[in-house]
Formats: sequence, C-alpha cells, structure tokens
Amino acid sequence: MSLPSAQTLWASLPVPAILIDAEDRLIDLNPSAEHFLNTSEKMLRGQPIFDRLAIDAPLEQVFARVRANHSTLYINEVDVGTGDRAPVICNLQAAPLTGTEGAILLLISPREFADRIGRGQGMKTAARSAIGMAEMLAHEIKNPLAGITGAAQLLSMNLAAEDVELADLIVEESRRIVKLLEQVEQFGNLRPPERKAVNIHDVLDRARKSALLGFASHMTVLEDYDPSLPATLGDADQLLQVVLNLLKNAAEAAGGTPGTIRIHTFYDLSLRLRRADGGGTPLPLQIEITDDGPGIPPEIAGDIFDPFVSGRENGTGLGLALVSKIVADHQGWITADSVPGRTTFRLSLPVAPKSQEAN
Repeated sequence: MSLPSAQTLWASLPVPAILIDAEDRLIDLNPSAEHFLNTSEKMLRGQPIFDRLAIDAPLEQVFARVRANHSTLYINEVDVGTGDRAPVICNLQAAPLTGTEGAILLLISPREFADRIGRGQGMKTAARSAIGMAEMLAHEIKNPLAGITGAAQLLSMNLAAEDVELADLIVEESRRIVKLLEQVEQFGNLRPPERKAVNIHDVLDRARKSALLGFASHMTVLEDYDPSLPATLGDADQLLQVVLNLLKNAAEAAGGTPGTIRIHTFYDLSLRLRRADGGGTPLPLQIEITDDGPGIPPEIAGDIFDPFVSGRENGTGLGLALVSKIVADHQGWITADSVPGRTTFRLSLPVAPKSQEAN
C-alpha cells in the first residue's frame, strides 16, 4: 500500500488547519477551515489572519514564541469568531512549518465537536432510563387515571352548577397526565430505525409544509438549502419526527408572535463519529434550524437533551430527549447553540453508501 500524498493528507484533516507566512498572512486552508470560515481558500489567500479571525488570545505573542523557539504551543478554551457567527470555544495548536522560514501551521479544534462526541453515550443512557420509567408509569398510573376520569364525569352529571367546574378540573388534569405518559411511552414504543437512502430535503419540505399549516402558521420559514447534498442513511418517518419537533420548538419560542425560522443545509467534513473499534464514521450532512426567539435559559442550556428538562411553562421536557434518542439511533449528533435572538439546533448525519443510494 502506497502512502497518500501530502495534498490528500491535508484535505483529510478533520479539523480546520491554516498555513500562515512570516507576515501572518494566510497561505493555505484545508477544506475544514474553508467550512469553518465560511469562505474559499482563493478568497482568503494573502489576507492577514487577524482580518478573518477574532481570537480571544494574544496570538501575536504566541506566533513570535513559536518562531523564536521553533516549538509547538497549545492554547486551550479560547473564543474564536469569524465575524459571520457567534464565537465558539476552541483549542488551538500553533507549530513551525518545517522548511519554510517563519511559516506557522495553526490547527483549530472547536470544542463543540468534542462535546458532541462526549454527549453521545449520555444521550443513550438517559433514553434507556426514560424507557424504563415509561413502562413503570404506564402500568401503574394510566389505568387508575382512567377510573378517576370516568368517576369525575359521572359525578358531574349529578352535581350543582357551582361544583361542575371542580369535576371538570379533575377530568382535564387527568387527561393532561395521560397525555404526558403517552409522550413518555414513545421512548419505549419507538421501533429501531429502518435505515435506507433518504433525500433529506424531501423530509425538510414535508416538515415545513406541515408546520406552516399548523403550529408555525404565524412564522416565516426561510429555506437555505445546498441542493447538491447526497442522500443520508436513515428512517424518513423518524427523521420527519425530529425535524417537526425542532420546528415546533422554534415556533413556540416566539411566544405566539411573528418570527423567523431558517432551515439551512450544507456539507461539513469536520465531524466524525468514533466507533467502538476506534475508527471514525464521517457525519458530513448538516441541518441547522435557527429561530430568532429569546434563546435557551442559561441554567438549562447544558441539559436540554435530558428527559424532563424544559424552558417552557407546562413543558414536559420530552420532545428534545426523544429527538436525541432518534438521532443517536441514526448514528448522528445534535447540538444547540443559543444566545438571545438566535438559537440554532444543528443535526449531523451520515451519507448513504452508494450501493443504497442507487436503489
């Protein structure tokens, strides 16, 4: 087996990589860096790096030390922004480029990738706990509630008018609890996904049309699609459930007032799912659903995919937990990035093998 070329290795790096000359101008970018900066290498070649990246660290001093000592420096957990989006926390590595005086290789590792990978097992564990709880609650509570509801309805037939309201309250609250239990049961009843080639834009169009006819009728839904995306490997019905749930959250964030939801699809090779055998499965298909609502409350931002965590009054906190379970079953990842006025859920999915895509 022959070794791959330097250009192949450069293009295959899973994190954004940037080459900088002795005057801190951009020499070259790998594809991951082009995605990270949301522009092409041709547009950036020769530009000062500090015109394109806002980094909360004294990079001039870091670069000077790298050049003076001919050694690698690491900078952990710094905010890196591009001017087009909110900063993300990243780990940086700066190393001298052998054979080119003063040139530096800068690697940018967004922490969101590591956080997503670390959260995967937690998603599955939380889902398994919810499944066990669903079985117990369904058996122990739903049957008595049906009796309570029936008894309250019978009593209301013989009550004075001033007492009927209390009986109706018992019926309404009992039905609300039954509805909650039925949502919990979805964890246990959800069948394994029947994964095959799926055009993700077909799923998004079905979800968008359904949302605009119902819960999102007061919203403006914008489409920003990359029509060249290949098919993903998934269950169309379950993926539709995921997208509908995310659109419903975005619509409800507006609190009944008009707002805007943006659905954006694009290709990004920077994320890989680590398998048990140590290998990695790329998740290049990206779907972002962004709303302009008030944002996720900071106190629950890190737990929104856990069961029974909700930022809405009377919310069950089960919708996003179910979403995370379906995404995990599809060997994908989901993350949320939220600031007031802009909340984005990003769904990352694998590409269907060519053999399945052709069927």
